[in-house]
Amino acid sequence: MKPPRSGAKRPRDTLARWIALTTLGAMLTLLALNALFSQLADAWARPPLMETGLFEKISAISRIIDSATPEQRPAIARAASDQAFNTQWLQHHDDARVPVIDDDPQYNDGAARLRQQLGRPDARIEGYEPSDWPAGEPGGRYAALIELSDHSWVMFSMPARNWGLEDWERNLIILALILLSTFIVALVATRHLAAPLERFAEGARRFGVDHRAPPIPVIGPYEIRQAILAFNAMQAQLRHFIEDRTQMLAAISHDLRAPLTRMRLRGEFIDDAEQQSRLFRDVDEMQAMVNSALEFFRDDARLEHATAFDLAELLHTVVDDFKDAGIEVAFEGAQRFVYVGRPIGIKRALVNLIDNAIKYGSEPAVQLKAWTDHVEIRILDRGPGIALEYQERVFAPFFRLEGSRNKNTGGVGLGLSAARATVLEHGGTLSLNNRHGGGLEAKVLLPLNG
Repeated sequence: MKPPRSGAKRPRDTLARWIALTTLGAMLTLLALNALFSQLADAWARPPLMETGLFEKISAISRIIDSATPEQRPAIARAASDQAFNTQWLQHHDDARVPVIDDDPQYNDGAARLRQQLGRPDARIEGYEPSDWPAGEPGGRYAALIELSDHSWVMFSMPARNWGLEDWERNLIILALILLSTFIVALVATRHLAAPLERFAEGARRFGVDHRAPPIPVIGPYEIRQAILAFNAMQAQLRHFIEDRTQMLAAISHDLRAPLTRMRLRGEFIDDAEQQSRLFRDVDEMQAMVNSALEFFRDDARLEHATAFDLAELLHTVVDDFKDAGIEVAFEGAQRFVYVGRPIGIKRALVNLIDNAIKYGSEPAVQLKAWTDHVEIRILDRGPGIALEYQERVFAPFFRLEGSRNKNTGGVGLGLSAARATVLEHGGTLSLNNRHGGGLEAKVLLPLNG
């Protein structure tokens, strides 16, 4: 095998590439959303102090108090206070009872603008945050002290910052953006990857029910396309094999019937009546075995297309057919249930199972139960049942519990094999179990696609 040429074209749409692009896309989307959040919502989420209007409010109150007499200042300060904003006029700095901190309490951020609004370039301004107060002591708050022209002070304080979001709130928004960006990118990627996988699975289920189903469209990433191509090739090979087998069995059917017919004609010339009778019984039994085997292997019902039909109505029809033949078969279950499958094949399988319940037991009954993902059919009887070690072996072709292969005592042992083959082709299961109190239960489970 020659190594691939270095210049050979490599597939571009692969699962590995999509995984990498998904990860990269999620990261880029996160960065884009975070940048958008910072640009468009930053003024709302955490606006700068200078953009909150507090400077204008503080400077206006300070100018009013500075222009009033000392007797009027306490009343003005009280009038300027509210629940979230407290104003006090202090004759001395020590009356503020602010903490002593290592850093310079001089307020630098926006101080020049505040001094400009006060009209006093040399005004002293101090600023404090809740973290400046000693841990465990009450009274931690935001505070600003402004020295007036007569060297008295005005203190403005707030118990909490009310001009933007806290850090934990901003982090929560960023976390939400991370989840949102990841979800958006993952949703787009998974839809791109899941669509061809769903079509692949649907095509495989369709082929399980109908071997003449059309090939699956070859779409999706490179690895999925290769899997679909391999499945379509296998489907074509199986279809070709089934068609060849059908033609071969048709030829065998013709070739086997001819010598059996000649044997019967030659038996007419045997003078011994007993030997002639034995020969005819053997020929009839061989003819029955050949016909049953060819019917089992050829089974035209397997060539029918899957279609939607009323499974409950089909069971009612089977029960009525036995009733017309003088055999009572009890039915219990839904009166209507739509199922997608091959009605001829399913009917033949159910007839075989009910026929066995009639031949080898008594009180035959049929139950139909529908569940969310499957439908359950039970064929019940009251008879000897089947020993545990034989409950699986009886599904083998030509296996029978009794030694005789007389067609009048139970056929040639292909009924259960054909019934299980039909159920398996529909993706279901067929099992046998002994019932409490005697009898046998044949349980058919058929999946509900979609």
